[in-house]
Amino acid sequence: MIKCVQCKQVHAITKAGIVRGRQRYHCKDCHLYFTIPEAASATGPEKQQSMPTIRDIAEALNISKSTVSRALQAHSDINAQTRQAVLEMAQKLNYHPNYMAQSLVNKKSKTIGILVPEFVNYYFPALIIAAQEVATEAGYNVIICQSQESAGTEKANVDVLLSGRVEGVIASMTKETKQHDHFRSLEQHNIPVVFFNRICEAMNTSRVTVNDYEGAYKGVEHLIKNGYKRIAYIGGPPSLLLSQNRLNGYLDALKKYRIPVQEKYIVSYNLTGHHAKQCAQKLLKMRDRPDAIFCLNDISTTQTLFVAKSLQIQVPQQLGIAGFSNNPFSAHVEPTLTTIEQPIQEMGRVAMKLLIDHISKGFGKYKPVHRILPTKLIVRQSSIR
Repeated sequence: MIKCVQCKQVHAITKAGIVRGRQRYHCKDCHLYFTIPEAASATGPEKQQSMPTIRDIAEALNISKSTVSRALQAHSDINAQTRQAVLEMAQKLNYHPNYMAQSLVNKKSKTIGILVPEFVNYYFPALIIAAQEVATEAGYNVIICQSQESAGTEKANVDVLLSGRVEGVIASMTKETKQHDHFRSLEQHNIPVVFFNRICEAMNTSRVTVNDYEGAYKGVEHLIKNGYKRIAYIGGPPSLLLSQNRLNGYLDALKKYRIPVQEKYIVSYNLTGHHAKQCAQKLLKMRDRPDAIFCLNDISTTQTLFVAKSLQIQVPQQLGIAGFSNNPFSAHVEPTLTTIEQPIQEMGRVAMKLLIDHISKGFGKYKPVHRILPTKLIVRQSSIR
């Protein structure tokens, strides 16, 4: 039914042709010719409807908005019958709380940001699952951002988390990150940050890592004790502290057993599978190729195994291989891969618990801590002669 936009009458409306592709109407009472705006003329399923609000629930039940609000939050001054009626009406209207509006009122969003450099590797999704379980149990929602190993994307993700009014962030940096102003901006807004795995030494924040030096040392020592002498190392970007620590563990193990360090046996890869393959090819096509390779992680370990097979180099008889992380696939290739196990899920849980503790104490009222988790040598077929 069409209503006159001037006199609001409906009984005297007739159609009066088409103007610019839209129906024109004429009101015989006030003699007005008019068209209906598209948004106002839309009907049925195509009409855009606004999200139900507390006001809608209140009007439907003939109670006050404050009563609805308290019932939704389970306040003790609301009786069970009223609360049940509110919950049922909220479900009937498909009502969802506006957490952004609530955060503006009580200054708490109950939301935590998780920032990781990539999702390709098993490591970060596994850690996120464990961290999110802790957050959920404590009553927090999470916003998960991945930076595609790009410092620019990482900065944009921090901006998103700031806009989302998160109460805290756990973060692992990209391989490109050299400036840290975007992380400092979180602290400038009184938002605590806990780094894990790939940490920022330039900031005095809490952090959770594994003992990367000790893990690499144990892995290389294991290769030496199994009779390998020309041990190469495929490392990661020097910008990452964990790359530096694992390199130092490799070097110190060689020195302890009086094995000369050969610079040509030390290569770094950019954390992509393709580049790991190129590094393995470079080492294994040498005239005096290494008889063992210790790798930064299990991605580079797997690529090394594939390259060795393509060159018909027998593992472990002619080449020993060991890696770092203990990704599930390392136990399902042939031969199975020796690796340094990291407590990935535990790292996620510890980082999230630290952050929630910092949030509860209030920004600036907690002392940053560094939790170093142990690693474990998992011996498999690829390193036993």
